Amino acid sequence: MTTDTDRKPILLTVDDDPGVSRAVARDLRRQYGEAYRVVRTESGPQALETLRELKLRGDLVAVLLADHRMPEMSGLEFLEEAMDLFPNARRALLTAYADTEAAIEAINVVDLDHYLLKPWDPPEEKLYPVVDALIDLWQRSDEQPVVQTQVVGHRWSARSFEVRDFLARNSVPYRWLSSEDPEGERLLAAAGVEVTDIPLVATPEGDYLVAPSIGELAAKVGLSTTPATDFYDIVIVGGGPAGLGAAVYAASEGLRTVLVERQATGGQAGQSSRIENYLGFPDGVTGTQLTDRARRQAHKFGAEVLTTRDVVGLDVRASSRAVRFADDGEVVAHAVLLATGISYTKLAVPGADALTGRGVFYGSAVTEAPTCTGEDVYVVGGANSAGQAAVFLSRHARRVTMLVRAESLEKSMSYYLIRQIDEIPNIEVRLDTEVIAAYGGDHLEELTLCNTRAGVQETVPTGYLFVFIGAAPRTEWLEGVVARDARGFVLTGPDLLVGGNRPRGWALDRDPYYLEASVPGVFAAGDVRANSVKRVASAVGEGAMAIQLLHSYLEHQ
Repeated sequence: MTTDTDRKPILLTVDDDPGVSRAVARDLRRQYGEAYRVVRTESGPQALETLRELKLRGDLVAVLLADHRMPEMSGLEFLEEAMDLFPNARRALLTAYADTEAAIEAINVVDLDHYLLKPWDPPEEKLYPVVDALIDLWQRSDEQPVVQTQVVGHRWSARSFEVRDFLARNSVPYRWLSSEDPEGERLLAAAGVEVTDIPLVATPEGDYLVAPSIGELAAKVGLSTTPATDFYDIVIVGGGPAGLGAAVYAASEGLRTVLVERQATGGQAGQSSRIENYLGFPDGVTGTQLTDRARRQAHKFGAEVLTTRDVVGLDVRASSRAVRFADDGEVVAHAVLLATGISYTKLAVPGADALTGRGVFYGSAVTEAPTCTGEDVYVVGGANSAGQAAVFLSRHARRVTMLVRAESLEKSMSYYLIRQIDEIPNIEVRLDTEVIAAYGGDHLEELTLCNTRAGVQETVPTGYLFVFIGAAPRTEWLEGVVARDARGFVLTGPDLLVGGNRPRGWALDRDPYYLEASVPGVFAAGDVRANSVKRVASAVGEGAMAIQLLHSYLEHQ
């Protein structure tokens, strides 16, 4: 854990004579200890290793004091390499009288700020005035410590995008640095990482990961990935509005609750740039804000939230239900709520798969919007999610073109959003239009569009395509366990009573509850449920309703 004391700017000394090293550190702490942290090292290589750790932690180095004559690495050699890591740190050389001339010449070689003669007694006259001047010079740079996770990557790296998108969707603050920026290069050097190995993720504790898996990343930034116990009252699979709503109500009513999410809580709603028709938010609310509040509310009542756990199976075991993970782990409960929502459909056109994360993005407008400044971008889709993304992107991009397959927006988009789009001058809506191909080398460069009504094709230059189409449930793992419709949505309640008959294998002397699936004790809520209303408010309501039905189920067990 990083403390406020650790975040003090640093005065670093390096001297191979232990007695001198202790003396200079003692004098510096006595004068500057309240505002600065004094770090003492006894060789150039040791000092450089310390600087690399400080760089990865995001700490600030204000002043470097190095002895001129050291056997492994001279003070000048050390300061020259230290400049590559902390170019704003002020530099002074500790030297004997006989080396004064060499120290003066070094001022031009390594941009030395000052040199100090040994001994420096009394420090009030010979040390402190020099250090005061160095600190004053450093303060003018107005550097600030980095207190969040840092990510170094390439703009068009799919893995870099995956890391950034995961952190953003899980509300983990991070600082993005291009591998081509000087500060990005300094972090790569501090970690000893080649640019071909990016992305690099450095935490405020000084730990770093190179091209991490999402599971490794989640664990490193403090997200929970392992259940605290073996058995719960309810396992909620999916962390969208329905799952979060259910977690809040279940935990608030004393049920042992765990929510399992494959990537990030919030679902599609969590990626929305602004939801303006949700009750209680007259000025609108971003998906990130709504998700963060709901997640904190669930934690407040005692619900566990596990991330990066991919659910691959559901087992029915007498009175218990087990959810199996891809890594062979599992979590068992009295009941299960399926709230996995829906996923955006992949754009099935030549070139799109290869360019995913490198110009072709699925539901990631908030993450990528700042990089679109002054660019022409395209949005595929005609429902609310696409409209919200277009409105948000229009604040950054030079022009936003919506590509809508239908002949109008009225059937799929809310009226308030259609009016907003009409009033924004840099948004163009092209109806009856589809993407039929995507082209590019290391990133998206061109799209081929087709007007289906006129049969006319056109190739347009762009580096950004945001896709918001389709409504595919990820329910293949439920095959043979619970009943689904032809598109994969989970059938519940009345939809299971075909011809007035209960579903096959149903052993209870009652009909399935309204949100109950074809297996007793398994419920479904939100977009994954067949014939549900695809809106945030209805998903939250169904999540809450499922918990009330769960109580009835448990009471009659």
